Amino acid sequence: MNVEEVFKNNEKWIAEKLAIDPDYFTNLAKGQSPEFLYIGCSDSRVTAEDLMGIQPGQAFVHRNIANLVNNVDLNVMSVLNYAVRHLKVNHIVVCGHYNCGGVKAAMQPADLGILNPWLRNIRDVYRLHRDELNKIEDEESRYNRLVELNVQEQCVNLIKTAAVQEAYNERGLTVHGWVFDIHTGRLIDLKIDFDAILKNIMEIYKLY
Repeated sequence: MNVEEVFKNNEKWIAEKLAIDPDYFTNLAKGQSPEFLYIGCSDSRVTAEDLMGIQPGQAFVHRNIANLVNNVDLNVMSVLNYAVRHLKVNHIVVCGHYNCGGVKAAMQPADLGILNPWLRNIRDVYRLHRDELNKIEDEESRYNRLVELNVQEQCVNLIKTAAVQEAYNERGLTVHGWVFDIHTGRLIDLKIDFDAILKNIMEIYKLY
């Protein structure tokens, strides 16, 4: 794939859209009202629109290494607040994926330079769930479980924010934790029991 091919593909895509709907781009330019905020991994193999089978305008998308929701990351916090308070999304998805390079890198005893503070968030997830993870003898299975637990903790980080709490009270906004199985193409709903997880700590994080 080279740059010239990208622009050829763009022309082909335009023609295909207009063949189906001559007003496609006119309507697209009118604005957006997505139902979803999707927070996923930057991995080049994992794209929100393809995974979900959705069209432009249906999801507001933020991606970073290992799909983290870090409360001191201005980027993800800006995306979150804009999507929730201005676009009025009703669903927020955190979607991780098995065979995540960021998760594996976090568990290597190596100095990764500027990545160290970012990946430490994943190491913190491991620390929180160390007892469970250390019982898993197979290394790949352990990493896959860490992928799932990382999604869970990022969802919890979302629920700790004022924007999410406010929208939950006002319109029932829902947070979802998913994992993409890169070996099969399937999306897996982790069905996280947030009530049980937050039961003993929500009084600390309650803002609304």
